[in-house]
Amino acid sequence: MTNRSYINIRDLTIGYSVGTRKKIVASRLNAQIQESSLVCLLGANGAGKSTLVRTLCGFQPFFEGEISIIGKTIGSLSEKEISRLVSVVLTDRIVVPNATVYELVAYGRSPYTGILGRINKNDKKIINKAIEQCGIAHKKNALLSSISDGERQKAFIAKALAQDTPIILLDEPTAFLDLPARVEIIQLLRRISSASGKSVLLSTHDLDLALQMADHLWLLHPNGPLTAGSPEDLLLQNAFQTLFQNKGIEFDTKTGLFRVEYEHFHQLPVKGHGFEYVLLRRAFARTGIKVTGMKENTDFWIEIEKNGKPKFSLYKKNNCIITTESVEKIVVKTINSININE
Repeated sequence: MTNRSYINIRDLTIGYSVGTRKKIVASRLNAQIQESSLVCLLGANGAGKSTLVRTLCGFQPFFEGEISIIGKTIGSLSEKEISRLVSVVLTDRIVVPNATVYELVAYGRSPYTGILGRINKNDKKIINKAIEQCGIAHKKNALLSSISDGERQKAFIAKALAQDTPIILLDEPTAFLDLPARVEIIQLLRRISSASGKSVLLSTHDLDLALQMADHLWLLHPNGPLTAGSPEDLLLQNAFQTLFQNKGIEFDTKTGLFRVEYEHFHQLPVKGHGFEYVLLRRAFARTGIKVTGMKENTDFWIEIEKNGKPKFSLYKKNNCIITTESVEKIVVKTINSININE
């Protein structure tokens, strides 16, 4: 992997103006985006993710610090020069009435087509390639208003591809999409960064997908600073705890995922491991029971059997009370048997 830096931010302070008053959203921001990398920007609502994305593409001024795009400060670049370096997909994207997918993607060529907006043979080749890369060639002539939300998002990504820039910035591209569509969009952006050598930065709330798919994460804390690194290193550094402080979220070292933190009133030993153990732990957590490893001299415990279909057996001392393949049934029987509500 190359170490060439496409975006550098140094001691950046971002925000917006309300009349003559400055509203600072985040400060002391330092990070970089390398060539051919996928970076996910994470943070709580109101932390300034959208403001940062808009600032990086030149749509919004910043108060202090420096932004460099491929070695040039953003202030030294004209709008046209920026448009040939950075393409953007924003949450508040504009839909042109009665436009087809092809017509929308063709707008991506505007930095190159001149004042009349005429596209040549090479432009058409780039437009069609972008549409094919995003998997919507079969919707090429369809109206934007007639396609699904996921397909429409792909059309906007294709437009950004047609702009033929080394950097693509996206503000919450998976918002309002169902899980399969969200996964598909992130996979598409992963392929674009890997195959095309482009740097892709997207803001997102899809924490689990970001952990699995991103080369690097930017964690934007309220009022700053910004913590950057690989997902694995940030997890080892416990960097997420301050990001979600007092939010009822904890990191599960067994699954490598985040989970809701419940208040526990009782403990229940379980003999077993694997996926079934995770399911049991999650189901019991909702009832205020914390699943633990086996202990000596326990009155009640559960054993997970994996011969064939998984089975769950509840024991009182050494007597089996029930064996079932249902997590729900074992939870209900356990609660009733140990009279948990007393």
